Amino acid sequence: MKSQATDGPLAPGQAPVKTRRFSVSLVWIVPIVAVLVGISLVVHSILQEGPTITVTFKTGDGLTANKTEVKYRNVVIGHVSDVELSSDQKSVNATIKLAKQAEIFTREDSQFWVVRPRIGAGGVSGIDTLLSGDYIGADIGQANGRAKDFKGLENPPPITYGEPGKRFTLHTQDLGSLDIGSPVYYRKIPVGQVVAYALDPDGKGVNIELFIHAPNDQYVTENTRFWNASGVDVSVGANGVSVKTESLSSILVGGIAFRAPDYSPDDKPAAEEYAYELFDDQQTALAPPEGKAQYLSLRFDQALRGLKVGAPVEFLGMEFGKVVSINLDFDPQKRIFPVNVGIVIYPQRLGTAHTKMLKALNHDPNDEAASIRLMGSFVENGLRAQARSGNLLTGQLYIALDFYPKAEKVVFDPNLRPAMIPTIPGSLEELQGKLEAMVDKINKLPIERIAGNLDSNLVELRKGLTQFNAKTLPGVQTTLSDVSKTLQSANSTLADDSPQREKLSQTLDELGRTSRSLRDLADYLGRHPESLIRGRPENAAPMDMQGPPSK
Repeated sequence: MKSQATDGPLAPGQAPVKTRRFSVSLVWIVPIVAVLVGISLVVHSILQEGPTITVTFKTGDGLTANKTEVKYRNVVIGHVSDVELSSDQKSVNATIKLAKQAEIFTREDSQFWVVRPRIGAGGVSGIDTLLSGDYIGADIGQANGRAKDFKGLENPPPITYGEPGKRFTLHTQDLGSLDIGSPVYYRKIPVGQVVAYALDPDGKGVNIELFIHAPNDQYVTENTRFWNASGVDVSVGANGVSVKTESLSSILVGGIAFRAPDYSPDDKPAAEEYAYELFDDQQTALAPPEGKAQYLSLRFDQALRGLKVGAPVEFLGMEFGKVVSINLDFDPQKRIFPVNVGIVIYPQRLGTAHTKMLKALNHDPNDEAASIRLMGSFVENGLRAQARSGNLLTGQLYIALDFYPKAEKVVFDPNLRPAMIPTIPGSLEELQGKLEAMVDKINKLPIERIAGNLDSNLVELRKGLTQFNAKTLPGVQTTLSDVSKTLQSANSTLADDSPQREKLSQTLDELGRTSRSLRDLADYLGRHPESLIRGRPENAAPMDMQGPPSK
């Protein structure tokens, strides 16, 4: 719309000047305001929009574009905007748009994983996703650097949300029944769990990483011992059968227990990442320090059925080592197959005896040559190794080191490594040898000749019995018959009114008086033995009037 106007009066002869003015209709005000509001909203959205990252998973299970959420402490911090295969089709890339306040999750060591129902060593998790659906869990890292591409975890990390505590490392020969999430017990109370494990660089062992929650991490000291508490520990002793276990879960999924020995002076809490050894059981873990190991070699000429690797080695009844190898050998000279047994001993396990021995002999256990010479002196004094039966039911054997002063002398080679200890036959072999010797003696007896002589003697005895029955017994019977007749005749002769019976009574009376006289004489002589020389005094009383003999 155009309009003309004049500014003040015109000069004479001057033509009027034309000007243009623009005016906006009220109809355009509303669209203009809407556009400005939209622009402000877009700008605000752009300013409030968080970073976009890409997380790679092995599969897209549970991931849905524009639906799957990302949560931290069960609070939504983003969502999945796209899910697609990687360029090599070996994984799935999930594009995640994070909220502005979740920019801290772009740290390089941040972790992401899919939360779904799982049953593992740590228990059952993700049950709530049965109703709400799977989602992506997140945990903030500690690094200062930022990243846009991350590798998702296939399993949730056992430690999240910056849980206070300490990590420790255990070394063992094999993992056993342990797994990530296996519980760690202190005095049968769960205080931590296994968070990772990996093989040694040389592949000869396993390193296990533990996490102990605060404040219980203070109970892990430098002198703490860890042992495998998996399964059930059954032992049979003088008091019967003993069954030990940490908990029901440790039987199913394994577990680790720890404790310091009762006497641990100057002990202090361990630092982060302190390394320990994982023992097989509590008894071994809490045993005194083993000290320096010493390897020895044994050679047996008899079969060792029942001897296994790991069998105990004892010295005078005290266990201080174990069997580490059993190998069959061949002797070309004797044409036999001896058994070579390798053992490892820990002399420090002998306790006070070992300490006093080092002091008395002024021996340095770190001097290998001196240790070999000392072992040689023990061999000269009768030190021998013997395989003994440890269990009659199972037939298991163990190695016993003991002194046998009467053992045959053996030349000890101090240059042989490892040093070889001479052996003697086992107890069973000795018993078998004695039985064999007894059987040999029995076999050497003239059994046939003895049996022949015995048969002939039995024949003669049978003839003698026949003769006795035929001749002797009839005579004896006749004699007995005659004696019976004689007794009957004497009975009739000595009747009550017969003169023979009266004479016999008189005779018996005379014999009684004679016997009393002899007894009186003996008593008198006992009191007066001098009467045999001097005779009886004239004024002596009659013998029957004197008192009783003196005692």
